[in-house]
Amino acid sequence: MAYLLGIDIGTSGTKTVLFDTSGRPVCDALAEYPLYQPYPGWAEQNPDDWWNATVETVHSVLERSGVLPSEVASIGLSGQMHGLVLLDKNGKVLRPAILWCDQRTAPQAQTLTDRFTRERLIAITGNPAVTGFTASKILWVQENEPEVFAKCAQILLPKDYIRYKLTGIFATEVSDASGTQLLDVPARKWSPTMLEGLSIDASLLPPVFESPEISGKVSLPAAALTGLLQGTPVAGGAGDQAAGAVGNGIVEQGVVSVTIGSSGVVFAHTDQLTIDPMGRLHTLCHAVPGCWHVMGVTQAAGLSLKWFKDEFCAAEIEAAAQLSVDPYVLLDQQAALSPLGCNGLFFLPYLMGERTPHLDPAARGVFFGLSAIHKRRDLLRAIMEGVSFSLCDCLELIEALGLSAGKIRLSGGGSKSVFWRQMLADVFGRSVSAPFQAGGPALGAALLAGVGVGLYPSVPAACNAVSFDNEPALAPILENTPLYRTAHKRYQRLYVALKQEF
Repeated sequence: MAYLLGIDIGTSGTKTVLFDTSGRPVCDALAEYPLYQPYPGWAEQNPDDWWNATVETVHSVLERSGVLPSEVASIGLSGQMHGLVLLDKNGKVLRPAILWCDQRTAPQAQTLTDRFTRERLIAITGNPAVTGFTASKILWVQENEPEVFAKCAQILLPKDYIRYKLTGIFATEVSDASGTQLLDVPARKWSPTMLEGLSIDASLLPPVFESPEISGKVSLPAAALTGLLQGTPVAGGAGDQAAGAVGNGIVEQGVVSVTIGSSGVVFAHTDQLTIDPMGRLHTLCHAVPGCWHVMGVTQAAGLSLKWFKDEFCAAEIEAAAQLSVDPYVLLDQQAALSPLGCNGLFFLPYLMGERTPHLDPAARGVFFGLSAIHKRRDLLRAIMEGVSFSLCDCLELIEALGLSAGKIRLSGGGSKSVFWRQMLADVFGRSVSAPFQAGGPALGAALLAGVGVGLYPSVPAACNAVSFDNEPALAPILENTPLYRTAHKRYQRLYVALKQEF
């Protein structure tokens, strides 16, 4: 029997999942690692932590599943996007990786705009200059650590560093490369204009594959460490958002995914290149060959709730441990005791700046309307409502581009909450579903790997082999939607009022 391995290099940990060809998870493993913030707004990780976690989780999954290495038909990679990994001529990491959520590069993002103009950047890369994208990080290293950049022989993204460690091959693929701001997104290849304008030698960048293409094979040293069979094919894979969309069946127009992870993402597939001329939404190459996707991003979605839990909910964390339940279950129960609108309390989820609809790294989180009447449960619900309003902003912008959202599928850790799912249905004013598949980006990466070795004829066919929408969709509570619509308008006015203060 053939199996597929999906490896997802996330921000908090690496998750490896073994799937059968119907998309059923057979065995999974997770290994976590730290995130370093040496200065305010900085976010870094050690790439070798990712590799050690990959070795640990792959070895664990093979050992515990009983699946023979020879039965693993192919491997797919997914990972956090936009991170900067610099290697020297010997393939050694030169400095800690600068991550997607790092905000130090606002001046460099402005440099990009000054050199190319906002309109030209959008036309070439599908996006205006974004602080979190890779190009501004490269500029930062050039300007602040020239001795490091002088030694650089290869620039990689996080998942592509794992590909290098697995195969010895330097390669990337279109969906992840789209998030560098160095790719010609309409043409699906590195942009000579961007490279020349930023003085980046093309030899520093790896070849670009389509996501299902086989990019390399497991090397002998990697096989010895992981337990994989030498020569096992490794597909191009995808950035975490595109891979998660494939793992959620978002491979045709009319189906939109809403993901609540650390960040929040509203993701729509498009067969034709579609770009927001105002740059409020991201347009990137999809993992489906010849297609693109449009997405809006809330920088701190689940991260906002996690921040509140970690800093202010020690009692709930302790009680959850005693009850052997997830602390978020108790937080859900508390938030449900607060009325819709949280007794007049609003939360702006800008803990890490913001992307959609406000591309503003200076934006900061706000509780607005706080009074002596409010309790912890009101703050909890206000966080969930604020994130929901932000995701609604993204959805409305996507539909304004003419991309329909006939079906909305929820994913990510936040989607496990029935309370939050119902809130999203009420805020959106339409039904939402949460597919049973828990593989997320790892499943998408595995399906892409299956396409690469011919187990499925295409990415849509691979998704058709997996069951989605097998749970009844949650319909909006009709009396709640107009109340949320009114509250959402007030929420939108708060950023405008506070922008100058940020």
